Amino acid sequence: MQSEGALRQKIIDLCLEMNRSGLNQGTSGNISARFGESMLLTPSATPYDRMTPEMIARMPLDGEDGTWFGPLKPSTEWRFHRDILRARPDAGAVVHAHPIFATTIAITRRPIPACHYMVAAFGGNDVRCCGYARYGTAELSALVVEALADRHACLMANHGMVALGGDLDQAMWRAVELETLARQYYHSLQIEGGPVILSDAEIAEVGKGFASYGRQSEPSALAPGVSG
Repeated sequence: MQSEGALRQKIIDLCLEMNRSGLNQGTSGNISARFGESMLLTPSATPYDRMTPEMIARMPLDGEDGTWFGPLKPSTEWRFHRDILRARPDAGAVVHAHPIFATTIAITRRPIPACHYMVAAFGGNDVRCCGYARYGTAELSALVVEALADRHACLMANHGMVALGGDLDQAMWRAVELETLARQYYHSLQIEGGPVILSDAEIAEVGKGFASYGRQSEPSALAPGVSG
């Protein structure tokens, strides 16, 4: 297990990378990581380039009242970070962002179907879009957790996206892959006839193939984006 200090710094590093890559803008995104019986979460409304490890909030996963420790209050989205980590023991980290193409699709309130075989990286034959509720609410958290059932990512209606992973690297890798998939789907919708959707059997076959790449906690396990 990484030390708490290293995990806090890793969260900041990925926040900075998230904005450098265009995956997120400003302070609208947030990242959490499981640490024992707690989670470490980015603070609210704090520019990433001014963030220090001490500013990362720590919240007990069994807390019901939003109890937190640290000099700054946690992100307003702490509820779904906490509830995802509670509901998904396989998840060690959660990335939430508002990337352009994933958010554009989410504004239409539609899922991303199996337009590309990489949809299998998210646990099924589509990436669901959860219903809408105001940011920071228990209602939104419940909708997100439901959409993530048997999945590793989802879109959030009129809002953005969320991706999870066994660790921070895998969660960020999935967030990047989701935005790539959303971009491909968006552009395919502009072509007459639209995308050709892969069958459930074809996606199941891809899922079996992915298992042979090795540990999926390593971003490189699925990173090639090509067969072989």
